[in-house]
Amino acid sequence: MAAPKVAREWFPPLGAESAPDGSVAPTSLVLYNSLLDEKVPFVPADGPGSKQITWYTCGPTVYDVSHVGHARNYLTFDIIRRVLEDYFGYNCMFVMNVTDVDDKIILRARRNYLLAQYREGLKSGEEAKAFALQALQRSHDKQSKKVAAATTDVADAEKEVAAGGDGERAARKKKDEFEVTVKNEEHKLRMVTDALAVTQVIVLTGDLSRDVGAVIGASGDYVAEALDAEQGSSVTDGSIYRAHAAKYEADFFDDLQALGCRNPDVLTRVSEYIPEIISYVEKIIANGMAYESNGSVYFDTRSFRGCGHTYGKLKPWAVGSALLAAESEANFETSEKRSPTDFALWKASKPGEPFWASPWGAGRPGWHIECSAMASSILGAKMDVHTGGEDLKFPHHDNELAQAEAFYHDEGCRQWVNYFLHAGHLEIEGLKMSKSLKNFISIKEALKTYTPRQLRLMFVLQPWNKPMMYGDAARAQMKARESQLKNFFQNIRAHTPRPERHNPEPWTFNPKPARAEMKARESQLKNFFQNIDVATRGVNQTHTIARWEADEMDLQAKLAGVQRAVHERLCDNVDTSGAMNCISDLVRSVNTYLAKKEAAGPEGAASNPAQPLMLRKAAAYVTRILSVFGIVPVAADTPGFGSEGASAGGDGGAVAASYLDTFAAFRDEVRSLARAKAEPKDILAVCDRVRDTTLVDMGVRLEDKADGHAVWKLDDPAVMKAEQVERARDAAEAATKKLATKLSMLEKEREKFERLMELPAPAVSLSDKYKFDDSGEPSHDKDGVALEGKSKDKAKKDVEKAKKALEPLAKKLSDDPDFMPKLVAEIATLQAQIAKLTA
Repeated sequence: MAAPKVAREWFPPLGAESAPDGSVAPTSLVLYNSLLDEKVPFVPADGPGSKQITWYTCGPTVYDVSHVGHARNYLTFDIIRRVLEDYFGYNCMFVMNVTDVDDKIILRARRNYLLAQYREGLKSGEEAKAFALQALQRSHDKQSKKVAAATTDVADAEKEVAAGGDGERAARKKKDEFEVTVKNEEHKLRMVTDALAVTQVIVLTGDLSRDVGAVIGASGDYVAEALDAEQGSSVTDGSIYRAHAAKYEADFFDDLQALGCRNPDVLTRVSEYIPEIISYVEKIIANGMAYESNGSVYFDTRSFRGCGHTYGKLKPWAVGSALLAAESEANFETSEKRSPTDFALWKASKPGEPFWASPWGAGRPGWHIECSAMASSILGAKMDVHTGGEDLKFPHHDNELAQAEAFYHDEGCRQWVNYFLHAGHLEIEGLKMSKSLKNFISIKEALKTYTPRQLRLMFVLQPWNKPMMYGDAARAQMKARESQLKNFFQNIRAHTPRPERHNPEPWTFNPKPARAEMKARESQLKNFFQNIDVATRGVNQTHTIARWEADEMDLQAKLAGVQRAVHERLCDNVDTSGAMNCISDLVRSVNTYLAKKEAAGPEGAASNPAQPLMLRKAAAYVTRILSVFGIVPVAADTPGFGSEGASAGGDGGAVAASYLDTFAAFRDEVRSLARAKAEPKDILAVCDRVRDTTLVDMGVRLEDKADGHAVWKLDDPAVMKAEQVERARDAAEAATKKLATKLSMLEKEREKFERLMELPAPAVSLSDKYKFDDSGEPSHDKDGVALEGKSKDKAKKDVEKAKKALEPLAKKLSDDPDFMPKLVAEIATLQAQIAKLTA
């Protein structure tokens, strides 16, 4: 039977309709809308002329630390928000929730508490062993069933795909989704299998009186789960849950600030909106699309459909999959529901859980109702944009939409959200980065390796709605782009007049200290700024020929083309990756322009110099786009007039003093060497030390040019030191390789001569064939028969062959009787040098 066609539902806002042929003007903003899974024109709910938009984003469920997968989500939408606000000029009401009441928080807080109590109360290693093995085996069996169920779902989906028909596309999406689920569930099964194996090894080989910690370390999560099943109802102290959520909420906002994300305009916390949530549920019941059952309230999906609504707008192919619907929701399977697709709006209180009073008895909100109620309380019956991670599409966001339409049913609501945007997964080793898969890198860990700008740049360079692999390729691309832009700005600054100190350059690229692992795109950006700095520094505009020639015309045409192309890219689903590629084209064009001017020499520079005003314009444009993406600071992020006293120079005197002290110390050392009539190499060594050490510590990069002049650039000391370490490492590797090649050659030579030294003289090596006379010549064969004629000729040839094999040794000994001890000593020296380089 062919798979049924899955209809998608989206009602365009007034003015958002495409042309009859489906085309959209390239200068009109389009966004990838998950409600259709295609790009559609973006128009505010208030109409095409409005600049007011409303936006709700799913914030954190605060039960654990945030990881780089979360950073991808929040940075991605911070970038898109900045583009809409700072580039397209929209005024955005940005609302973010914090889920501080949820199954995950309750389970994690309670299990952590129970596990800590268990460890404190353990009486013997045998007790720990037995309980851990039992818990692990139980988890293994449970996870094996999940893998089997997921595998069955894939097989069923494959049958739908094979059947073809109008619904084949949806069937393929379902199959792909289920295949990912299988991979994830298999990974979890491997995790528990490995934990079981490790625990068994500890039990069999360890001293359990000492290795209780190791047993709990290997099996802790599974032991905590077993403890929760047995004792969870005994945990009645509500402060355990509140403290847990508060800790990770504070941790999340610390991470958000460290990443440079703009704050939300409104923050909604579930625990503060319980009355609104209860009222929301009551109205859905009154509208006939929810029902009470044993103190819980469930959303009635059949009634919802019967009222003319569509359930499962974002992932219609996932509707009916218990495995996907139960994701992140404990106790999903229950006999209280009328239909398997129904879900909880309000959960009756159970022992060991926080609760609030309600018309249905003590309980707490379901996961999905929280966002619908809180977003509605702030934004009402219609919002422009709703965002979140790809993994939230189903069931969470689909259930949000259903709840809101049911709540606003009497107002004729068929579409609560006009544009639903979902950030693609961040993958690591082929799996989604996830806490449940234990394959995540926390944001704080990542910020020990990368700067916030580098992480932002890494995400800017990727399509925001596609999966992204967190690995070497993305890091290398980032390093090149950052370096290119940094060098661009530095070179432009060297070719433009220096502004007065009270009028700082608006396009200055002023990065925060970067880590050693500066990646490719970041290096590209840095080089861009540095090149412009060098190109425009110290140029007096009044005394510079300002006439434009063909090169300037070409560069201006390139700049105008890039500006158009960037606008088209940002209009096309906020394609930051494509926009950055356009910026790279401009950077390369400017670098080519500067290289051509430099190649013309002093005479060419005097008659047809690089034009500083044009270079500053290019730099200002690049800076504007980078600021839109949040890669460099923007004035709107710091309200007010800025730092008081900045116009007075701030701490400029202290900065100047450090440079003057360095110059004075350098001068003293050079004068001392001159008085001592030092060799030129000693003076040059001092110059190199200032360049490679002193100035580096001060954030100054001094580059020697082929014409004998030096150019300085300001840079991050940590970056320059990291580069020095990398160059030293590369030099050491090259030297090691060279020494290793020589060592290998000498060792082969030693082995060769050692073998020759072991060879006996011809009279000895051929004694089994011939007898020799006193002169060392063969005279008889081994049987005593005198050698004559051909037999004597053959014997002579055998002797000559044996002598020839020893000739290299004889020649070496003739040239240098001590060559072998010297060869051994040289080999030892090389080995020591290699050991020192690789230490």
